Amino acid sequence: MKPASFSYERPANVASALEVLGSASGMVKVMAGGQSLGPMLNLRLAAPDLIMDIAGLSELEHAATDKGELVIGACVTHADIEDGRIPDVTRGAMSRVAAAIAYRAVRNRGTIGGSLAHADPSADWISALLALGAKAVLRSSKGSRKIAMSDFVVGALETTLQPGELIEQIRVPATSPSSRWAYVKACRKTGEFAHAIGSVLIEPEAGTARIVIGATETAPMLVKDAAELFGGRITGEFKAQFDVRVADRLLLQAGMSDPCDRQVHLTVLRRAVMEAAA
Repeated sequence: MKPASFSYERPANVASALEVLGSASGMVKVMAGGQSLGPMLNLRLAAPDLIMDIAGLSELEHAATDKGELVIGACVTHADIEDGRIPDVTRGAMSRVAAAIAYRAVRNRGTIGGSLAHADPSADWISALLALGAKAVLRSSKGSRKIAMSDFVVGALETTLQPGELIEQIRVPATSPSSRWAYVKACRKTGEFAHAIGSVLIEPEAGTARIVIGATETAPMLVKDAAELFGGRITGEFKAQFDVRVADRLLLQAGMSDPCDRQVHLTVLRRAVMEAAA
């Protein structure tokens, strides 16, 4: 199929992009890599009045460290992260996530900001960055605001982006030398969207953890009290402490009633915990 007709704008800089967003009428879609939006246009699952193409905006392709955080522009590609062309403050965690996204051709053009804005429940960055404790910086002609990933994605294909806003950058805190990280997903074959995701960042010395269960057909689930998954206390022996029964109860309480779905998610989460402990 072919997309429905639309107007097209390719601004020269972020200021121009915000001006277009602020003055446009009707439905506007922002396109960076186009790896998600392109197929949706062709299938007419999306029929915007205007597409604003921000690919190539140098202001959104920059990455640097600032006060212990990675500041990464929204148009940095998955391949940029995979290949180490950005500073690594996560001890390889982000590059491992990027390398497992779809296929190389997709990673060459797909962007981290585009993936977050699309907010597909089975996509990688919305779960991984939530576990890493990242924040998104959103910008409009009225200014910018910073929002935690736990508040940014609110449902399937649904974020807190307001009309006239775009993702300017993502800020990822550095992980400590003692932290343990794992990211595991279940796919029928390599390159497909995940059916279950387990994302784990454990700090045994601090006794804390960020546990995320993704690909749940809604926003990723951040376990608010991760210690309850480990018998109430997270130590260096967290592998032996992990209680899959508690995770099962949390999924059931979150509305995942199908026992087969829960089993897949529990298996993936357990593998992530075991991998972090290895």
